[in-house]
Amino acid sequence: MMLPRSVLLVTLLCSLAGPLLAEVGFLTHDFSTSLENILPTMTRPVNTSRSFYGIMFDAGSTGTRIHIYKFIQKAPAELPLLDNEIFHSVKPGLSAYADAPEMGGDTVRQLLKIAKHSVPKKQWKKTPVVLKATAGLRLLPNEKAQALLEEVQEVFEESPFLVPNNSVSIMDGTNEGILAWVTVNFLTGHLYLKSYRTVGTLDLGGGSTQITFLPKTKKTLLSAPQDYIAKLEMFNTTYQLYTHSYLGCGLYAARLATLGALGNHAQNKVYTSTCFPKRFKDDWTFGGITYKVSGNPDGYTGYKHCYQEVVKVVKGTVHQPMEVKASSSFYAFSYYFDRAVESGLIDGQKGGIIEVRDFKKKAKEVCNKMTKYRPISPYLCMDMTYITALLKDGFGFKESTVLQLTKKVNNVETSWALGAAFHLLQSLKMP
Repeated sequence: MMLPRSVLLVTLLCSLAGPLLAEVGFLTHDFSTSLENILPTMTRPVNTSRSFYGIMFDAGSTGTRIHIYKFIQKAPAELPLLDNEIFHSVKPGLSAYADAPEMGGDTVRQLLKIAKHSVPKKQWKKTPVVLKATAGLRLLPNEKAQALLEEVQEVFEESPFLVPNNSVSIMDGTNEGILAWVTVNFLTGHLYLKSYRTVGTLDLGGGSTQITFLPKTKKTLLSAPQDYIAKLEMFNTTYQLYTHSYLGCGLYAARLATLGALGNHAQNKVYTSTCFPKRFKDDWTFGGITYKVSGNPDGYTGYKHCYQEVVKVVKGTVHQPMEVKASSSFYAFSYYFDRAVESGLIDGQKGGIIEVRDFKKKAKEVCNKMTKYRPISPYLCMDMTYITALLKDGFGFKESTVLQLTKKVNNVETSWALGAAFHLLQSLKMP
């Protein structure tokens, strides 16, 4: 059941309290303390409706996105409403600038210009700005990742916005999955209804992939690795979530793993695959490194052979929760959505409800008719086959499992960013 945005009160601000911070630990002590310093300014009593803003940067492996959230508080004693979101993105991601951090910082500077046009000038000094980096920076050597973070910190400091302590950091993959689950279940009304009938979330990024859901059986909890279970408290209710992030199993990282190039780059080596058209050759760049890739002109091609290659990436690596083999409902987004649109499986504006077997069917079609789909993307066969293998042989979903593919819910991006913004604001003590 979806609720109108006007009904979706941001009650999560008061209900997402300390227990989650203790269990999941995605907010640092310094980060929370810095918010307390601005409470007198942001929460003073007013007699008329007022608005305030929060800026959240998602620094992913393939792009950097800015989410500018506007909230409205109608009266001092009332909770604020989520009014709207302004979203923009740039490519490539920060990790592509591992050897040129100044250029990476400039991409953030350009996105901040959009924030300056979107947030009223009188609100600039009271609007917090935060950047959380994900798998792209997790895959980099520590010194290069830190250089990028320090550059972004300098960009933030020169901006007119409020810069909390620890405003630039790398997010733990588990938190990424939990916050995306919070976002989707809030926007679909499940959290507002204080319901245990929630939906699971599947997020497929460039460097990592996350699965998060609320188990319905104790067997799932007992059979899962201990660090795959996280407690979340909200609305005076405790949720025990199954959640895990697989670094190296994102769509682009999976391409490298399929080619045998993940963490094993050799200069001038040509990496071949049956997932490409036979005469295909390309220089493909990911994470600031360029790889020479090609099809195998003397070998086989097509879905069957491609599947044998990509399944090795997930077989025995991805844990299969017992419960997903039963009838389950999941929201899938990011590259699940993008590749489904690109292959013609769903409409890019409306999204769609499909079954796992639909990915398999479309992957076969794309791989066995590469000439038809090559003008769209020569990587589409590999990507669609990998998604099929990840869902079936990785997570263990049945072919009949229903997936809701979406980019937005109630006109808000389905990502961890809104969940993170909620936690950024939950420290506010509403009058």
